[in-house]
Amino acid sequence: MSLFENDQYRWRETFFVLFKETNRPTVETTLESLRSLGGGYELAATHPNEGGQFESLTLVSAADYSGMDISYVSGEEVQEQIQELRQELDVGDLTEEEQLRFERLTEFTARFDVFHFERLVPGTDDEEEVMDPGSLLLVLENLASVVEGVGVDPQSGTLV
Repeated sequence: MSLFENDQYRWRETFFVLFKETNRPTVETTLESLRSLGGGYELAATHPNEGGQFESLTLVSAADYSGMDISYVSGEEVQEQIQELRQELDVGDLTEEEQLRFERLTEFTARFDVFHFERLVPGTDDEEEVMDPGSLLLVLENLASVVEGVGVDPQSGTLV
């Protein structure tokens, strides 16, 4: 079940991990990697394709009041997004490390969409922040490492 369908969660933002389609992992490889992050994550659902490769999963971090729906995308849509990112990012503001990641973007043909959700807490108002983005950042770095890719926060123009 997607967190979009769960009224206890509210979508906050979407991040991406861009990578070469040939590096698409199996569900088992992805799960092993995510398990290395420690016990703070609960796997709510996984969906492999017929060949056992990663298609999508839902991950919850109760301690951070957050959850993530992660799905695989490939094809022309990814290429168009990369072209847009390369035009929108201010290369002059990138660190040397981010510049190296930026240069790699043209190699990529696939991505993970990481939909980040906040778990709603009864008794708090919409302005009160209880969610900690730490779990999201760890998951982005982890997934980027598994697929030898680059994490992207399109809202801030940050390359992870």
